Amino acid sequence: MERLAAFLLADGRLPVGAHTYSAGLEPAVAAGLTRAGIPALLRARLHTTAVTEAAAAVLALRAALSDPVDYAPVQRALAARTPTAPLREASTALGRGVHRLSRRLAPDHPAVTALTRLPQRPLRPVALGALGAVLEVGEEALAHGVVYDELQTIAAAALKLLPGDPLDSVAWTVAPGPGLCTTERNCWSRIWT
Repeated sequence: MERLAAFLLADGRLPVGAHTYSAGLEPAVAAGLTRAGIPALLRARLHTTAVTEAAAAVLALRAALSDPVDYAPVQRALAARTPTAPLREASTALGRGVHRLSRRLAPDHPAVTALTRLPQRPLRPVALGALGAVLEVGEEALAHGVVYDELQTIAAAALKLLPGDPLDSVAWTVAPGPGLCTTERNCWSRIWT
């Protein structure tokens, strides 16, 4: 189940998938970013947003597996690391989609019901931690899913915003390069260091 669940978390059709969000690519294109700059954007997002969100999702997963479930510390810490209101609003909107999926899959699961006790709607990584608990995904698989989702979201949005060869989008996501995850161990160590 964990392997299937990890694929689900990485699926672009998930409520937080590339069809709903450009992960900052749209304003970057409006500011002049071209296709040539996308690999650098991916590396920058990997070292900033993706790492932060993966770590927060793993911490939320740990909270989801404790008794009682308390996401508040993770939610507060993540909100403090999400400096602008538009980014927090986007994360909340994406979190709402993940929470909805969790409620559909396991409405009475303690990890899911605890999301409703937060004073505000959960940010995306917190909701992903809860979904990870529902799907019995391990920490490493969850972190990899969050990182992959970040990269594939930008790559998929590029196909719409800066049309070109679809193989470029795949290459940007999987090709090893400076700062990109080349092995599981390398990727996991980047998340925690």
